Amino acid sequence: MQERFLEGRTALVTGSVQGIGLAIGTALASAGARLAVHGLATPEQSDAAVHTMRKAGAPDARFFEADMRSPAAISAMMDAVADWGGPDILVTNAGIQQTASLAGVTQQVWDDILAVDLSAAFHTMRRALPAMKAQGYGRVINIASVHGLVASVNKAPYVAAKFGLVGLTRVAALEYASAGSRDSGGVTVNCICPGWTETTIIEPQIVARAAEFGGNRDAGISSLLAEKQPTGRTSRPEEIAAVALWLASPIAHNMTGIAVPVDGGWTAQ
Repeated sequence: MQERFLEGRTALVTGSVQGIGLAIGTALASAGARLAVHGLATPEQSDAAVHTMRKAGAPDARFFEADMRSPAAISAMMDAVADWGGPDILVTNAGIQQTASLAGVTQQVWDDILAVDLSAAFHTMRRALPAMKAQGYGRVINIASVHGLVASVNKAPYVAAKFGLVGLTRVAALEYASAGSRDSGGVTVNCICPGWTETTIIEPQIVARAAEFGGNRDAGISSLLAEKQPTGRTSRPEEIAAVALWLASPIAHNMTGIAVPVDGGWTAQ
């Protein structure tokens, strides 16, 4: 695989000012892609993310703001990215989570999680995929979750959204499967389904579990992993990014409609 195989391509990575999104953007930048950075961030945070992408090798990087709960804001962002020359690669990483029992989930929590974790992917994909088809090359990489494959208690909105995202991915993959060719790269749509990964989204669960062990953070993490993830190891964002980078490569032209678990054996049980 050529080191700079994404030269001339533009990638939009939602939620890319921190965590998995930042790691994926950095990996794509290292392969030569221009980066459309997105997130809810302070000017300092967005500037830092853009600087990170450029330092990693992006020929250019720019920050695009949008509240992913708002279809109108998403449409405006997609217009701006299109005017900038992309996206050839779309990574839908922006996501939120809040744990509560089914009976305890408020309508607002349900609506917000479904909007950000599922509907936002739909709104970006429906805008990006026709242009990808027209040029014969495109990559959509949806960051789902192990919870797009299996359920857990107290996560009804999140699990519903992530299961929906896996299904949406498969539909889009089928609709665009014949676009392009091996030479042009084709159009593929895939999911990555991380298990426990070292990001801020799982921090509230770590804190809650640590409280059961007198505030011992390491014990709380070990308890979470023992319950679900047989390896007993968390993943780092850079490990998820490596999978995304491979899916964006030309050699992955026949990998489409898949949901790739990076979960330490969670879904093998």
